Amino acid sequence: MTPPGPLAGLTVLDLTRVLAGPYCTMLLADMGARVIKIEQPGRGDDTRAWGPPFVGGESTYFLGVNRNKESVTLDFKSPRGRDILDRLIARADILVENFRPGALARLGLDYASLKTAHPRLVYCSISGFGQTGPRSAQPGYDAVVQAEGGLMSITGDADGQPFRLGVAIADLTAGLLASQGIALALFARERTGRGQAIDVALFDAVVSLLSYQASAALNAAVVPRRMGNRHPQIAPYDVFPAADGDFFLAVGNDDQFVRLCRIAGLDALAGDDRFATNPARVANYPQLRDRLSVALGERSRAQWLSALTAAGVPCGAVRAVPDVLTDPQIDARAMIEAVEHVAAGMVKVLGVPLKLSDTPGSVRTAPPALGQHTDGVLSELGLDAHDITALRQALVV
Repeated sequence: MTPPGPLAGLTVLDLTRVLAGPYCTMLLADMGARVIKIEQPGRGDDTRAWGPPFVGGESTYFLGVNRNKESVTLDFKSPRGRDILDRLIARADILVENFRPGALARLGLDYASLKTAHPRLVYCSISGFGQTGPRSAQPGYDAVVQAEGGLMSITGDADGQPFRLGVAIADLTAGLLASQGIALALFARERTGRGQAIDVALFDAVVSLLSYQASAALNAAVVPRRMGNRHPQIAPYDVFPAADGDFFLAVGNDDQFVRLCRIAGLDALAGDDRFATNPARVANYPQLRDRLSVALGERSRAQWLSALTAAGVPCGAVRAVPDVLTDPQIDARAMIEAVEHVAAGMVKVLGVPLKLSDTPGSVRTAPPALGQHTDGVLSELGLDAHDITALRQALVV
């Protein structure tokens, strides 16, 4: 039997939708927290309609970020709905929301309005540009923030157009940071007895990812630019074509470069002053790439990967997503789980990437159908079947 996760016994009230917020609350749910997802009656989270593909009428997008949660439909802008929400807040340890800054304040549901009555509440807000600053009221969507945050300017071919990443990296990073902030706030609460507000911005998240690119701009007046798959400060660090497919070389030091040259039959390169050190290889990369490309194109990808890996030269095949998901390492690491969905039947979801030895996270339940847990949660608040029916008829739930 899997032991309870580190957040077991904690209740999260999830007022989020789309990706950054739901990803954050899914990570909390994986670690044992009870997550009650509040959704708009009759519609639910926007991503329930995002597709195709759909499985059994359920969006695969929604299925990807909402496991281990309970779904309650509730119009909390109505008086009766607000009363129910207030009662749920009173029972919650954590509230996560991603409304535009100011929207919940107008309803008296911001942290400032709630903290006196709920001093232990950990309140996390996720938004495009944060709760403060001249752009705080501006909506922030992942691709827009990738563009505004500089990430697109360094992503894509050197002579091509800017590209966004193939996943919503601004949303996902903000979700990760939010879950980290919540864990830190819970740790602080153990010491102080008080909750606090957490302010996470997609824009901040993307800017933080600029890391060494930002450092070069800040400290050396360098303007980072698109370079395709190559690295601005390491060489060779790029995609190369083998005889039958592409693979990535990530040569991080001079010793690895010497081993690469020996295996490729290019020993002379290792002794050439133009390529003997990493700074020299970066400065003379076009010539180096030309020489490597000719040699690496003479053998199959599998042959190169086998020989280079055995020699300790970092490399890997450029694979399609289905190929990744059938890697034996996926099974060994429990990175795919199957769960029974109430409408779609057996569905597969990604596993928990964070492995704890004593209090591991787990995939326990499928993503919920819209309003699947409304009756059960309302019953916990003391409402009977007649009460719930009346709320449903009034479109409150």
